Amino acid sequence: MLTVTTVNVNGLRAAAKKGFVDWLAQTEADVVCLQEVRAEPHQLPDEVREPAGWHTVHAPAAAKGRAGVSVYSRREPERVRVGFGSAEFDGSGRYVEIDLPGVTVASLYLPSGEVGTDRQDEKERFMAEFLPYLVGLKARAAADGREVLVCGDWNIAHTEADLKNWKANRKSAGFLPEEREWLTKVFEEYTDVVRALHPGVEGPYSWWSYRGRAFDNDSGWRIDYLVATPGLAERALKAVVERAATHDLRWSDHAPVTAVFDR
Repeated sequence: MLTVTTVNVNGLRAAAKKGFVDWLAQTEADVVCLQEVRAEPHQLPDEVREPAGWHTVHAPAAAKGRAGVSVYSRREPERVRVGFGSAEFDGSGRYVEIDLPGVTVASLYLPSGEVGTDRQDEKERFMAEFLPYLVGLKARAAADGREVLVCGDWNIAHTEADLKNWKANRKSAGFLPEEREWLTKVFEEYTDVVRALHPGVEGPYSWWSYRGRAFDNDSGWRIDYLVATPGLAERALKAVVERAATHDLRWSDHAPVTAVFDR
């Protein structure tokens, strides 16, 4: 089996104090992909930077206190790559990948964007560069007899089933028609593992605002995806959102999303 978890930790130092360390000690995952780490490796406690039993790769952003992605794996990676060959984004702490036997696993933190601002322009530039890379990565992996799994916070809800209040968000970043169309192009090459295993249902959501009673009312968004090449997706046995039992037990505004594959 191969078990992989992805979670946006909303600041790893804060998450570590609120329950991440305990969660990591208990998880059965073979690989854990983190986003929005928001810390340099030297700023992390030892048990978070290099926990016992894990090999860690940290890719912080050049802009301090922003973004940052990490990958924790039980096995030592055969290869590590930070960034995807982008002059603009390789230092932004938004993409890192590792090679394990037969599979490349990546942690992605796609920009969130904000309509009418430079942040949305940045998001669109990222998407324009990243899709060709994904297509090429799939082709190279196939030539090498490998599969690919890109995990992370994609910051786009693909369909109406992927966010509770979709009608009110039709003009919001994360649910714009052009963003959803872009994600459709991604899914022409790769498979959305959670949706493939949970067809025809609302959610399961993975992010809830801290404002109001969004979590208690399950008024969330599904923006955290495990996106796999078709061959690997066909071997997915189950996928779950590790939703906290109660609001006060959350250590991030996102929940871990975990998938199990038959190797």
